[in-house]
Amino acid sequence: MRAKKTLFGRPRRLIAIAGLGLLVLSCLHAQSQRSSDIAVVVNPDTPVTDLSLEDLRKIFLGDHQYWTAKIPVMLLIGAPATRERDVALKLIYQMDEVQFKRYWIAKIFRAESATAPKVVYSHEMANELTAAISGAIAIVDARDVGVGVKVLRIEGQLPGQPDYPLK
Repeated sequence: MRAKKTLFGRPRRLIAIAGLGLLVLSCLHAQSQRSSDIAVVVNPDTPVTDLSLEDLRKIFLGDHQYWTAKIPVMLLIGAPATRERDVALKLIYQMDEVQFKRYWIAKIFRAESATAPKVVYSHEMANELTAAISGAIAIVDARDVGVGVKVLRIEGQLPGQPDYPLK
C-alpha cells in the first residue's frame, strides 16, 4: 500500500514529523529566551556596585537623578516590545507601556526631569552608550553584557544567581 501524497508529493507522515520538529525547536528557543536574566549595567566610573530593587526603581523613575554631585544619571531603556523593556516595565517601573509614556510626559511637563530615558535599539547600542557616557545605566540581557560596562548586583545578587530578581 502506498502512502497518501499531499502538497508537493510529500507523504503526510514526513510533513507531520518535520512540523513536530519545528515545534519542539521553537519551544526550546522560547524557553531559553525566558530563562535568561536581565543585567543592570552602568558606566565603570559609576560609584555603585549593588542596589536594592527599590533603589533601582527610584533611579529608573527619575527620583534619584545623580550618582554624585558631578555625575548625573543617564537612563537608557530598550525599545518597545523588547524583552529588556518588558522586564523593566513589569518589575522596575510596575507600569504598562501607556502608563510609562504618560508618566514621563507628566514628569517632564512638571519640570521634575529634563528628559525621559533614552531609547536604545540593540544590546550593542546599550553597551556602547553605557561604556561611553559617564553616569549611564541600562538594562540588557545578561548573555549580551559587553566590554567596558559594570554589572550591578541587585538585592546582593548577580545575574545567574538563584535569587536574582530580574528574570
